[in-house]
Amino acid sequence: MAAPAGAQNAIKGIVTNGKTAEAGVWVIAETDELPTRFARIVVTDERGRFVIPELPKASYQVWVRGYGLVDSKKVKATPGRAPLRLKASIAPNQGSAAQYYPPIYWYSMLSIPGKTEFPIGRAASQAEWLDTVKTNGCIGCHALGTAATRTVPNALGHFASSQEAWARRITSGQAMTSMVNIIARTDSERMLRQFADWTDRVATGELPAERPPRPQGVERNVVITLWDWSNARAYLHDEVSTDKRNPRLNANGKLYGATEESTDFLPVLDPVKSVATEMQHPVRDPQTPSSKDAPMAPSPYWGKQPIWDSHTSTHNPMFDERGRVWYTARIRSPQNPGYCSKGHPSADVFPLKSANRHLSMFDPATGKFTLISTCFSTHHLVFAEDANNTLWTSAGGANNPVIGWLDRKVFDETGDEEKAQGWAPFVLDTNGNGKRDDWVEPGQPIDSTKDRRVVTGLYSVAVNPVDGTLWGTSRSFPGYVVRVNPGADPARTALTEIYEPPMPGYGPRGGDIDRDGVYWSSLASGHLASFDRRKCKSPLNGPDATGKHCPEGWTLYPFPGPQFKGVSESGSVESSYYTWVDQFDTFGLGKNVPIATGNLNDGLLALVDGKFVVLRVPYPMGYYTKWLDGRIDDEKKGWKGRGLWSTTSTRAPFHMEGGKGTRPKVVRFQLRPNPTAE
Repeated sequence: MAAPAGAQNAIKGIVTNGKTAEAGVWVIAETDELPTRFARIVVTDERGRFVIPELPKASYQVWVRGYGLVDSKKVKATPGRAPLRLKASIAPNQGSAAQYYPPIYWYSMLSIPGKTEFPIGRAASQAEWLDTVKTNGCIGCHALGTAATRTVPNALGHFASSQEAWARRITSGQAMTSMVNIIARTDSERMLRQFADWTDRVATGELPAERPPRPQGVERNVVITLWDWSNARAYLHDEVSTDKRNPRLNANGKLYGATEESTDFLPVLDPVKSVATEMQHPVRDPQTPSSKDAPMAPSPYWGKQPIWDSHTSTHNPMFDERGRVWYTARIRSPQNPGYCSKGHPSADVFPLKSANRHLSMFDPATGKFTLISTCFSTHHLVFAEDANNTLWTSAGGANNPVIGWLDRKVFDETGDEEKAQGWAPFVLDTNGNGKRDDWVEPGQPIDSTKDRRVVTGLYSVAVNPVDGTLWGTSRSFPGYVVRVNPGADPARTALTEIYEPPMPGYGPRGGDIDRDGVYWSSLASGHLASFDRRKCKSPLNGPDATGKHCPEGWTLYPFPGPQFKGVSESGSVESSYYTWVDQFDTFGLGKNVPIATGNLNDGLLALVDGKFVVLRVPYPMGYYTKWLDGRIDDEKKGWKGRGLWSTTSTRAPFHMEGGKGTRPKVVRFQLRPNPTAE
């Protein structure tokens, strides 16, 4: 009797330590025999059994990894053969075991100044200091606590002290300006001293005080697949697999990536054929600046050579309902055309002189890009569920003064970028009359007869499916969640509301909204936060509605993992970059489940019934993503036809396991009914 098709495409077996079964450990199968490097990872059940399902035909290297272990010997295997009996390798000591811990456990060893020491430099409080060493500072671009960051590479040079080494380290490579500016937000000397102390203690053998748990319960049902794409010198900001409003669009189709400051060659993955290709994003203006011109000191990995050369700075792609891929992208030099300052309907309300990033659209059917010059700067983008499929954008920077949009119906019908776009300032209804009036400028006293303009620097952006309002985050400390009601003529009618998270919460970064209109955000304080405007008791406009007027709307959920020693508030060291809401149950944990990026937990963090499910990526160590989405390829196939998609998004892919030469990865998460389902 022939074996079932699933068995023919699977590698299965059992993992023991020579005596007893090893439950909750990972079994990894990897091959170079497909067009791009491919790996699939599963978790053993309570009896040590595993099934690696749905494998493409190839020969694989298979091994065991888990907490309390060191990697087992790799064995060669092919799908459909006799079950394997793998022997796990018990770690000989805690130091060996700790090398496999997620970065959060190592970063928790960083010493943080006590509350009574503040102010220190420009940091008025411990919370403001933590905001800098976490999501809205150092960990906004890469993880700290990986093997590459908790040690100082010898190639950096020789220095009189570790503090001097760290001062030199943060000038390395083309991110120099960003790193130096972040350290300078607080007290540069004290900040460098704390990092030097950390790596000194690691070098002398100090280990994390806590140990990570192995996957439990539903966490053992996760199947992880990885494909290489792009190149070893590039980094991926994010990817897109489908339309956020309709996760069935582009079923089994190609994924598209955004490479931000690293390169103009955008990666494309065909996950069915395991084929990774690239396409070059064009610019309109030959004078468009490039990241290659950024100042830098030599890198211990790449030397004096600038490895980034991006004119387009592509960011946050999104599918539209027609299967076209939209990017925020730089297509010209920053200076705006004249109509942005005078003559355009939005310019008559709020003129704009420059824009650092604009819009583009790629049509897979024709293979062509359409470039769209916007007067407003762009960062994230999202399509509304209105008749015109309006494209709304954030601007990213804390000082950016407007929200911008593109009327898709007008643009598709006319191709007129000037006519189709618009923008509006952020204005609070502080006089409480329910409409937009003349305003006082930021920092000026409230005038009872006028409204008040604020600069929120909208970072993330989402559309409330309940009422069409726009929601996002402001990264100014302690930060805000922002609501914008566009009104009938947004340039003249849009009204803004801002809501500050109550302590111990602070530092919103990425966020998303659920189908009920509840907004979810990653906080630098180490919390996943929800904000439900329906719970507010105080007036939502008027002179007192300036941020702190609805603490009752917030709920804070501490992220998994340890807290810094000396920090007494709830939360954890986790520095989550973004939160995405699975509105349509594309993964299998339910509708409206918020999923935060676990940027120091080597995984994703899904909140289900008030508790976190940790979706860990154990290989290669250093998984760090900035966004994700979910797609349903075939509902009839159950778990096999759905899943989450992300990419490794660290700006330093050479910090991941494997070091220099490691390529960025596309990562798919699937959830089967049990750990041995085929």
